[in-house]
Amino acid sequence: MLLRRINTFQLLNGRGAVESIRNLELFAVKGEPYEIGYRLGELARPVFSAYMEQSSTWRAVSRWRGAPYVQALRDAARLHFPALLAELDGMAAGLHWPAEDLFLWNCRGELVHHARDGCTTLAAVEGATRLIAHNEDGDPFLRERCALVDVQPVGKPGFVSFYYPGSLPGHTFAANRAGLVQTINNLRICTPAAGVPRMILARAVLDTHSLDEALRTLRAAPAASGFHHTIGWSQEPRMVSVEVTAQRCSVVEIGTRAGHANHMIHPGCETQAQIITESSRDRQSRVNALLQAAAFPLTKEALLAMLHDREPSGLPIYREDPLDPDAENTLATALFELGAAGVSMQVVCGGRRVADTFIPRTSPASAC
Repeated sequence: MLLRRINTFQLLNGRGAVESIRNLELFAVKGEPYEIGYRLGELARPVFSAYMEQSSTWRAVSRWRGAPYVQALRDAARLHFPALLAELDGMAAGLHWPAEDLFLWNCRGELVHHARDGCTTLAAVEGATRLIAHNEDGDPFLRERCALVDVQPVGKPGFVSFYYPGSLPGHTFAANRAGLVQTINNLRICTPAAGVPRMILARAVLDTHSLDEALRTLRAAPAASGFHHTIGWSQEPRMVSVEVTAQRCSVVEIGTRAGHANHMIHPGCETQAQIITESSRDRQSRVNALLQAAAFPLTKEALLAMLHDREPSGLPIYREDPLDPDAENTLATALFELGAAGVSMQVVCGGRRVADTFIPRTSPASAC
């Protein structure tokens, strides 16, 4: 069996030991790209059709069937990351969906500016302690319909990621067995281009073995639209904030603390057209204020409290209103601590810690 549900929500950590996963389902998937995709599709099949039927984003995306621009996106994905396109085609087969339609869905950020993918990320460097915390905001329909997946591709490090049904893992929050952590925030870019879809590019980062290799991947491939990536690696002290768009790849090293919502904030971003929603503006402002006022050192508990902030003077960081103006709610909160031996990961849903595990770093040779 290539897809295995791990009983009592436990995670095999790469050396045969077992770590605790509580109340959030985790599925282990291994093999070649198409096989991995097929099993991920099988996993999503029970909820995917209902998810699409209620999705206004899918109704907007589906109008792009047969468009030359979509073919250009697929051609770019095939040229730069053929294995990940095979993974996506396998997912379509596992879902019993046309490959064209699933590819469209995974290009929603290129095709629809108001795709329901939000998120807020915080990062802190406090001496030898490096922390990344992240709110995963998405379609409220997906509350309690997502999962964690332990993906183990042949010849790659493998990773643990939050998984939206029918979307390539990696565009949410994840840590790989090379010690790399990546969290993703939606950017609403007004001028996409013919290039690699952002969800495929984010997934490609999880196949890298170092921070420098991750940055080379983001810089080398032509991006079709935009994501913000927060990336850290267990083997060096720096962490980076990366705004990737079709026009540029902006990398800013995180000094002691940083936060990012859903619009570009790096110097020079004012030259690029983007949509800044009221929620994103309010969350960025509140994050900046909380980080500035926070005591030193910035603890794990403090970061989680910030991401669960419900400041009443504006639209909140923690999103639970069914009438949220972006139609997004917080589905999960993740907290990563990077250390020399690997990455500790906690996941909180609905105020309860539902996952608590350690993902040890393995060498490139042992990962193959």
